[in-house]
Amino acid sequence: MSHGALRVLEPGALTTVQDLGRLGHLRYGIPPSGPIDGVAFVVANRLVGNADGAAGLECTVLGPRLEVEARCAIAVTGAEMPLTVNGREAPAWTTLLLGPGDVVKLGAARAGVRAWIAVSGGLDVPTVLGSRSTYLRGRLGGVDGRALRKDDRLALFPAPLPARRRAREGIRTALGPEPEIRVVLGPQAERFTEEGLRTFLGSEYEMLPQSDRMGARLRGPRIGHVKGHDIISDGIALGSIQVPGDGQPIVLLVDRQSTGGYTKVATVCSFDIGRLGQVKPGHRLRFRAIELSEAHRILRQRHGDLMDVLEEAS
Repeated sequence: MSHGALRVLEPGALTTVQDLGRLGHLRYGIPPSGPIDGVAFVVANRLVGNADGAAGLECTVLGPRLEVEARCAIAVTGAEMPLTVNGREAPAWTTLLLGPGDVVKLGAARAGVRAWIAVSGGLDVPTVLGSRSTYLRGRLGGVDGRALRKDDRLALFPAPLPARRRAREGIRTALGPEPEIRVVLGPQAERFTEEGLRTFLGSEYEMLPQSDRMGARLRGPRIGHVKGHDIISDGIALGSIQVPGDGQPIVLLVDRQSTGGYTKVATVCSFDIGRLGQVKPGHRLRFRAIELSEAHRILRQRHGDLMDVLEEAS
């Protein structure tokens, strides 16, 4: 059984504890948080023998350097961050077995933005409103509601060491340039001009550096409204694309607000949220509208794919 801790030697640019989210509290203004790419997070947990919702780490742009204090397994998924164990290159999307004193380091992302680290047993931090996820703006969850700092020590729940496995290629998040992000139009698509909708679906949009876990801010051709951009505030779903008066879209993500008063031109399909979250600032993306029935079909297929994602590592 592994039962120890991780010591933070370097915290990285923004590393937080996340699990699958704080569900059921959005009505009170508390977002679910959790990982931007739920599939990559779940695969990391499965690689180390954890339940899908065990708490792990989300790393942004530049990963941490961690020392393990007991035998354990880790797995890293998501962005292409150089991964080393004791200075030697190690594979991502693969179970890595470690011993006391081993040092794991994730470098700056070469492709993508965010990576996830799962550790066998999961991170033993207190639950807040039923979740260990960090919500930075609300200072809830994780380690005192904040990002990791140097010399933090993260306890692990005891767990047996898993067999060495790797994720099948088809389940790994694509990190190619200028991804096409699939959306379902609405709920206020009628509040935009026909030209505005054509612009939205026919143009490239640049990811801005002001983007964060609350929302992805984009810049590109202006999306025109029919009669103003304000509505009576209503609920914000994961992936809602608000378009304020400047005609520039904002995609709301896992730390989003619960309601908003800007018109929403479309909603990003849940299975493409992870891909959108890997677009670097300064890089571009496009949107493509699909029917709701097609979105449901793809989502069912994705759920089916998740039933068999691991294979024996050589």
